[in-house]
Amino acid sequence: MDTSMTGAGLAVFAGIAMGLSAAPIKFMKSYRYEHWAFINSFLALIVLPWSLAVALCPDLSGALGHIPMSSYLKANLWSLAWGVANILCCLCYVRIGVSLTVGLLTGVGLPVGILLPMVFKGSGQFATAPSLLSSTGFALLALTLVLVFAVALMARAGSEREQKGIETRGSFKVGLLMAIAAGFLQVGLSFAFVYSQGPLVEALKIRTAGESGAIAAVWAVTLPGGALLNVLFPLFLMVRGRNVNTLLSAPKDFALTLLMPLCFVTSLLCMGNGMRMMGALGASLGFGLQQGLSILTAQGVGVFTGEWKGVLRRTQVLMIGAVVLMLATVCAMAFLRAR
Repeated sequence: MDTSMTGAGLAVFAGIAMGLSAAPIKFMKSYRYEHWAFINSFLALIVLPWSLAVALCPDLSGALGHIPMSSYLKANLWSLAWGVANILCCLCYVRIGVSLTVGLLTGVGLPVGILLPMVFKGSGQFATAPSLLSSTGFALLALTLVLVFAVALMARAGSEREQKGIETRGSFKVGLLMAIAAGFLQVGLSFAFVYSQGPLVEALKIRTAGESGAIAAVWAVTLPGGALLNVLFPLFLMVRGRNVNTLLSAPKDFALTLLMPLCFVTSLLCMGNGMRMMGALGASLGFGLQQGLSILTAQGVGVFTGEWKGVLRRTQVLMIGAVVLMLATVCAMAFLRAR
């Protein structure tokens, strides 16, 4: 099988896993944001990545000792940017609503995450990505614009669904600016891999680590920056709200929370492997496919859990049209790389 198609398939699966990672929240009764966010972040950003890296890389410490400190700093600064985006996203939910927040984040983040690696080349094989001004670049630019349009339709449908009884807090304009900033910063998770994986993977493979093990180690050393905020912020909220005890007083919610880091880490591993298998253009296409399927999967979870029951027919048709358009665009992206 063509490795580029296998890579595209992994990126698609990464998006599905990421879209499912938040699904357990809908079934929790006692946990609030700070509880599931703390457990999920601690396991997904620290425990699981390092456990996999140690298990899959025979000489992990030796390899990491020969990598320039600049590689770690660059990766963790991108990861930190993603962590800031997560906090801003949560704050925007209560200022401007969920649908508008997600629409702005994705509408800004998609073109940045897809197109920027074709302007400022990534590390390793991504350094040979085609120019944005090439025929491939123009084709991907057109597909990106269609994706953004589909996201805008979804955001419009979501806003119509939420508009009755929606309550927001704080300045709406400030919320808009925060959401736009978060859109730029949220690509940090992808860029942490794109701009740092080259030297990290090569150093690890020299010391007998396999491709998957090396990629697991890349995520382990790039995620601490993001973990810094994503672990400390919910911990701060729990301490301030004096509800730390809730972590252990709701076993069903705790069990549901454990599914979230499993989905998240699965998504990271599939995205990393998929990007590399798709070759020079993998940084751009991998991000686009992963994000597209993540959005579609999240919408599917919403339908399954009854979010769209009782919604006006016009709004339902708008959402269905957006989903069909996004599916077609994602398929075209996968085909673009396979040609």
